[in-house]
Amino acid sequence: MVVPPDNDVLWARSLNHAFGGSPALCGVSLGVREGEILAVNGPRGSGKTTLLRCLSGQIVPQQGEVWFNSTPVHTMGALNRERLRRERFGWIGPDPQLVPELTAWENATLPLLLRGSSHRKARAAALEWMERLDIGRCARKRPRALLQSQRQRIALARALVTTPAVLFADEPTATLHTADRAQVLRTLTTAARSHRITLVLATHDEEVATLADRAVSLVDGRRITAVHDAETEGRAECSLSV
Repeated sequence: MVVPPDNDVLWARSLNHAFGGSPALCGVSLGVREGEILAVNGPRGSGKTTLLRCLSGQIVPQQGEVWFNSTPVHTMGALNRERLRRERFGWIGPDPQLVPELTAWENATLPLLLRGSSHRKARAAALEWMERLDIGRCARKRPRALLQSQRQRIALARALVTTPAVLFADEPTATLHTADRAQVLRTLTTAARSHRITLVLATHDEEVATLADRAVSLVDGRRITAVHDAETEGRAECSLSV
């Protein structure tokens, strides 16, 4: 087991993972610095979602290591990984996955309530983030009464309300129109920078990477390039037995 560099809040080495005999990650290694915005580029099916799920502890790679600060995530049990995700990580995907029976602000409070915060504090924090994201006027509305871009902003408020150490964003604007996509991405990256939140952003849109500090590219589960960065890495052979 190799100890990760001190300046990396997230560090992964030689990740291999497969689904149903089909390799999704093949020897992927990377590090993410504290407060950094890292874009993970690649076409659909390149392994971006699997990489983010491994880094966030949602799944355990079949081979390789994942570290958060000095903690080996890949050796944690399911309950400890769930606690890590609840207390230190945030997640936003292409589908807002809001609870239809709850109002916008109630949806945004859920991570804090799961942590044991009082309803009063959770509501205040949720409304503050919704104002920052320019959706304060939507607070009392239910998801069905909102536009898709507004629902996605509520999901973003829900992901940010705990001020996570790391926010994982998996194609968060995939279902939005061009203008809405640009606005949500600017809001997301601005919020991450202003609160020193490490952001790992998966996208198939190369233009999105221009908003990041650095970008890496995946193709067929392999890391093939590093952009905006001096480090280089060759193709890794997929060593996973399937």
